[in-house]
Amino acid sequence: MASPNIDNDIFWELLEISDFLWIMLLVTFAIYPFISASRNKTSVSLGVVLSLLLVFFIQFALSIFSGGIFSFDPIDFFSLIPALSLEPSHFHRLFTAGWIHADWIHVLGNILVIALVGVPLEQRLGAKRWMIVYLLGMLGGNVAWIWTHPDSWNPAVGASGAAFGLLGAYMACWPEDNIEFPLLFFIRAWPVWLIALVRLGLEVYQMFAIQYGSSGETNIAHLAHFGGFFVAYIVARPIARGGPSPLDEKFESSQMGISVREGIKSRMGSLDDDPWSSANSPLEGNGERILRRLREEGDEIETRIAWLEELAENTICPYCGGEVLTKVENRICFLTCGESEGHFKWP
Repeated sequence: MASPNIDNDIFWELLEISDFLWIMLLVTFAIYPFISASRNKTSVSLGVVLSLLLVFFIQFALSIFSGGIFSFDPIDFFSLIPALSLEPSHFHRLFTAGWIHADWIHVLGNILVIALVGVPLEQRLGAKRWMIVYLLGMLGGNVAWIWTHPDSWNPAVGASGAAFGLLGAYMACWPEDNIEFPLLFFIRAWPVWLIALVRLGLEVYQMFAIQYGSSGETNIAHLAHFGGFFVAYIVARPIARGGPSPLDEKFESSQMGISVREGIKSRMGSLDDDPWSSANSPLEGNGERILRRLREEGDEIETRIAWLEELAENTICPYCGGEVLTKVENRICFLTCGESEGHFKWP
């Protein structure tokens, strides 16, 4: 999280029509990767990486073509300003600051951590739990910065609090996991506890150097990093309970994707029986063909999801004739009645 300068007199009341268009574009670029990840059931952590990159691309373009309709500066309106933290019209800054960055080095440094730590952590937590941890880490970092600098008008930006929050959550739940990470001049698999120890140690050293004058001024909000790390560390274990991976289970990074995948497959329900046969309304025609293909190819996660979605589109509830929906809980896909889940939940 960095703290660039800002014109303190520019706020929402001075927005022009062109500014609102830029805001809409930024919000669209920020949200679309999450919509895509949800629809395609792909990694939400990589969705965050893409979201941050797209938003900074707009930021970068605005900085290059400044002036006229390009005079909008996202830092002015979306950065975290502690002195304004109690103003309702500025509450959005607690979240939006996490999508704004000072420069390319800043954003690339954050997405490197989010990708390398976030992807294996998402395999452990599942997408929804991961996103909760990410947002709590972001809020923890921002609240820590506000608490330690309540009267500051200097804006703070960046996803560093959230990135440190991912590391804190990983440390709390699976500290022995080995994940690929650039550390101590080497890129290799390191245990999470060592990565956390080194990263926090560097933060302490840099704060000590600034405090005692052996380092120059900095625009890095180190206390926000600590806030994100420890908030996520505290809440991670309660959030992780009931997720795809048992707490404190150990896997190497090379084994992790396979292990979590096998865990999901082991929890997939049996396809032997089906609700239509149980209700004495066996499927016929296209529905029967899809069900047969599902049973033949439904041992793998992706093919099961694909055939279940196809089956939902070509069948109705055998009990009420209502729409059949596809749902996913804890990364397990199943079919249910759109009118009432009590009618059936299969497989």
